[in-house]
Amino acid sequence: MRIGIVVDSACDLPADFIREHNIVLLPITVRIGEAVLADHREEDATLNFLHTHVAERGAEAETIPYSVNQIRDLFLDHLVIDYDHVFCMTITKTRSPIHDNALQASFAILNEYRPIRQAAGHNSPFALRVIDTQNLFAAQAVTAVEAVRLRDEGAGVAQMREQLEKLAGNVHGYMITRDLYYIRARGRHKGDRSVSLFSAALGSALDIKPVLHGYRGETAPVAKIKGFDNAVQQLFDFASRRVVHGLLTPVVCISYGGPLDELRALPGYAGLRDTCGAKGVQLLESVMSLTGMVNVGKGAVTIGFADEPHEFDA
Repeated sequence: MRIGIVVDSACDLPADFIREHNIVLLPITVRIGEAVLADHREEDATLNFLHTHVAERGAEAETIPYSVNQIRDLFLDHLVIDYDHVFCMTITKTRSPIHDNALQASFAILNEYRPIRQAAGHNSPFALRVIDTQNLFAAQAVTAVEAVRLRDEGAGVAQMREQLEKLAGNVHGYMITRDLYYIRARGRHKGDRSVSLFSAALGSALDIKPVLHGYRGETAPVAKIKGFDNAVQQLFDFASRRVVHGLLTPVVCISYGGPLDELRALPGYAGLRDTCGAKGVQLLESVMSLTGMVNVGKGAVTIGFADEPHEFDA
């Protein structure tokens, strides 16, 4: 059976990993003033847009996910012919309409695919499953990597569906941002006032960086640490300890809102990389999606891995 894997472009995977494993993207378009770019996970284009636009007016950006009709057309034009079953894994539905758009599109796709497949010489049925990864950015990539592993090992559709849906509820994402003022400005633009001016001013004045934890569709601070570099080092050290303890899948995904050379120079990164290597855990690093950067700002770090329930321990 030909199994396809679809993710949206907020899923922070390296471009070469996406190409190597024939992962299909649902691009998210970012508009800042008159500048518009559809995010196809092209690192150079992302960094150029970051330097020319995000730094200036990123908090005012509009992100435009694939619509119901665009998803329907993508499937009916290509995917119902190229594959027999597709897993479509989306950013958490609590933060984006992409999941609901894909779910709504799936009804039309399953009603309309038969004559298209038959014309292409395929008489077997087509099926798809929309999965809410319940997480963001690097963390949502963990479920996609597992889907690739299961497919490559020859797992059946039922086994993949069961394991991926179970895994999505056990992925932990962590994020540290550099600029609380940016987060507040972005939140105000979107109508989210969860970061007050006082909190932003106090945090910036004291150089306090919150560590945000994404888990099962919810995002909340789990620690406040003085200094960005210090906070990142403690996060990477914590992730190293979880790797040593034993993860549910052998992968850690990391994304950074800027050039990857900057990520690799951050304190604690080399230790995490070495720990992953010693434990046979794949470390995937990528430039953060445009969607991620316009929502959390330049220079943010996100990390994701599948693990049992735990408490963040700096």
